[in-house]
Amino acid sequence: MGFGVLGVFLGLLLEVSTHGPHAVPRTSWKHQDVDLLEFSEPGIFNYSTLLLSEERDALYVGAREAIFELSKKNVTVKNQKVQWTVTENHMNMCTLKGKSKERDCLNYIRVLQAVDHERLYVCGTHAFQPQCDYLNLDDFSLAGQAEDGRGKCSFDPSQSFTTVMVDGELYSGTAYNFLGSEPIISRYSPSQSLLRTEYSTSWLNEPSFVFANVIREGKNRAAGEDDKIYYFFTEVSVEYEFFGKLLIPRVARVCKGDLGGQRTLQKKWTSFLKAKLVCSMPELNFVFNVVHDIFILKGKDGRDTVFYGVFTSQWGNVGLSAVCAYNMTAVEEVFSKGKYMQKATVEQSHTKWVRYNGITPSPRPGACITNLMRQQNINSSLHLPDKTLQFVKDHPLLEDPVLPIGNRPRLITKDVNYTQLVVEKIQALDGNIYDVIFTGTDKGVLHKSVVLQEEVHIVEEIQLLKNSEPIKSLLLSSKTRSVYAGSDSGVVQTPTAFCRKYLSCDDCVLARDPYCAWDPNAAACVNILDTPRQRLRKLIQSLNGDADKCPTVPQKDYQSVLVKPGSSAELPCLVNSNLAHVMWKFNSSVLSEASRFHFIAENGLLVYSVAPEDQGHYECWSIEWVPAVGKNFTRLLVRYVVKLDLPPPPQSTHATRTLSSQEQSSVYAAEGNIETQRDSLTSTSFTATVHFTSPPQTDSSLTPPPSITIKVQPKRNLPLNSVAPHPASREPEAEYLQRNNSVALLFLFLLFFLLFLAAMVYNCYMQYLPAPCLKLRAALLGTHKCSHQPEYRACEAGLMETSATDKINMTEQPTQNGSQAAQNLRALRDTGYETEPDCGNGQLPSHSFGSDSPSQEKPFDVDCDSQSIQFADADEPCSSSTDTSSSLFSSGGSTPFHSSSSSTKPHNVEAWEAEVRLLPPLLKDQAWGVHAQESFLLFCLALGE
Repeated sequence: MGFGVLGVFLGLLLEVSTHGPHAVPRTSWKHQDVDLLEFSEPGIFNYSTLLLSEERDALYVGAREAIFELSKKNVTVKNQKVQWTVTENHMNMCTLKGKSKERDCLNYIRVLQAVDHERLYVCGTHAFQPQCDYLNLDDFSLAGQAEDGRGKCSFDPSQSFTTVMVDGELYSGTAYNFLGSEPIISRYSPSQSLLRTEYSTSWLNEPSFVFANVIREGKNRAAGEDDKIYYFFTEVSVEYEFFGKLLIPRVARVCKGDLGGQRTLQKKWTSFLKAKLVCSMPELNFVFNVVHDIFILKGKDGRDTVFYGVFTSQWGNVGLSAVCAYNMTAVEEVFSKGKYMQKATVEQSHTKWVRYNGITPSPRPGACITNLMRQQNINSSLHLPDKTLQFVKDHPLLEDPVLPIGNRPRLITKDVNYTQLVVEKIQALDGNIYDVIFTGTDKGVLHKSVVLQEEVHIVEEIQLLKNSEPIKSLLLSSKTRSVYAGSDSGVVQTPTAFCRKYLSCDDCVLARDPYCAWDPNAAACVNILDTPRQRLRKLIQSLNGDADKCPTVPQKDYQSVLVKPGSSAELPCLVNSNLAHVMWKFNSSVLSEASRFHFIAENGLLVYSVAPEDQGHYECWSIEWVPAVGKNFTRLLVRYVVKLDLPPPPQSTHATRTLSSQEQSSVYAAEGNIETQRDSLTSTSFTATVHFTSPPQTDSSLTPPPSITIKVQPKRNLPLNSVAPHPASREPEAEYLQRNNSVALLFLFLLFFLLFLAAMVYNCYMQYLPAPCLKLRAALLGTHKCSHQPEYRACEAGLMETSATDKINMTEQPTQNGSQAAQNLRALRDTGYETEPDCGNGQLPSHSFGSDSPSQEKPFDVDCDSQSIQFADADEPCSSSTDTSSSLFSSGGSTPFHSSSSSTKPHNVEAWEAEVRLLPPLLKDQAWGVHAQESFLLFCLALGE
């Protein structure tokens, strides 16, 4: 069963990751491309706790063992700083508990809450012994009134928690013990006792708190309800059966005026209820079940409030993040009218939660005190009946979930993990109010999105942090129009809009940023919040992205690019929009990636190995599809004209004169045919170079201009019989290529010649060449080895096994003579050109004078009567014969082609020629030729002599 469910989930994850939505930011700004303000101090880390004070124009930052007061307008300006370190005694106790002294046993400031205008309530982990104190803002010093921080601040700096200060009372959600196994939602009040949740898995089951805040009820509310504090967290499910721990996002609520029960739920919440938050893709039945951050966008009335939440999947390999929005009315509807759930025992004692179908006690369990309850003499939770309180204790979970607006996420991104978010309302020039969402990622990137009518458009992304690290906190100031991000490395301040970065009206309008509009008078993209009201009507803005509202602009001028022949030309074309694609045109023709010698990159066009046919006009166009308008918008970004940078003609003293029509015709003829006009050109002392007075034409169909200026230069004295090409008859790039080809051919020739020599030396050394070369090798190396080649040994062994009477015992008869022995020796000496093991399969005709059986003779047989068994490729004769004068390669000049049975060897040219004529036509078959035979004969004579 478990494996089947797991398989279904894996298939669902594959479907979502493959076919899920993929929102792309239109514009991407790198860290160095925008003006960002950063703050950090050496040796101090973990700037994760931020508190913004609009009244004091200050940003308070809680870091590791330090608290800072920074300027809200410029975070690089540090106003105040206070250190809060851990004593040596507390650090030793922390290390005894098994924690790291350098990492865990320090004081991480986790709580910064404003008590009043003059004090802050601060808490830190304090070496796994949380402590809290008051910070005086006047002199920026700690009061020294250390309080126990258990239940207010987490023990572990990496543990999740949340706090909010409401009317001097601290509401928190964190772990109450060192191990983190006892989670509580509590309230600490100077005037009242501690109020907390029941320690039960039905109340809180391994929660991970992310946010808490108060929702005020209006004073004019007829029901007279109390203010409520909402908590958001993710916990392990108790109502669903699963093969592992299934996480569920929750929203819980308590009443500000809750005092606990009189007998039941003493010092416990009597108004604690929780419900499930739903954020899913209905079309794929995929649920985002982990909430990371919540932002409450408050309206004029409590019912106009909207909750925005960042969600991801429990299975992180999907790589999807979602932003869901919830109306306050939908949340109140669930808590005021939703069905309760209760534990039910089923088979095998497994417990799960089912809907409670019984009678609900009155007053409604978990409800705040209202005017109707006050009429029943129930003025506080202490007056609630025990039946209602017991029901709340056993039924804290509601069945009805809280559904998002539109029953689907506002925004879904792929391959992005959102960690924090803030939201701001902005009124555009069309009069409508839009929600702008700023979301931080785990890579230090900030996304800015605008919620339109039917879609959410990601305007831009900004790389806030230099390093790829998570953004741990986000704050937004409407007065300074800045976003503040806190991380482990520091604090970064960024403006809410980068309108000045859009340089054209099309780019400004297509950005669809509600902060930005195009000013035709200033020819710039401006921020509407910085523009006087009387000038707003003249601005151009369209959140639909209708760039047709922009005025027409004149065509851009061509930028001239000079390129040397054979080199590459880079034509930059930067496109700010990630939603647009680039189209290049060359002489009004569209280029594609398959075009010859053109490489289309992200930031421009590369034309490599520029040739004359690559000269011309290049245009870069941007094409962007806008779904709200339903059309493509095409913009011309840049234009280039590419020309060849030809080398200038040779500089020399020359005179300029006007040629007659007859001389001009002779010059044109000389350019067309050098051979026919060579005599006329060499007979004078001038050469003609034609220069056109008009710019070069790229279109071959255009005719040359009629007016031509001829410059005649003195010509060098050349021989009359030499052929000197006219300078204008050959293009400079052709000469350049020809010169390069000559060098390349020469280099290849030398390379192959060296390889040939190396092959010759190697074959000579390995004894693969004929005997004269082998003798030269022996003379150079001076070796005296007589090692038989393995193939000849195998051949000799095969001959010996053929017949017992034909075996040759080399040990007993070293100087065997006779006709039969000579034939056997010839058989052994035959190297042949066959590969059969019998060594006698060569059927070449033989010419031997020492035997009457020509069938056993081979073309390279030697006289075995006067020398021992030799090999044609041996260095020196074998030592089996005592007569060194009968050696094959003795100094007497014997030859390897001597096949006579006589011991007398020829010593003159006639004898050698006589023996060579008797050779079979093997050499001719090997394509030696007559000249090759004579050269080889002379070479062997030289070696023999």
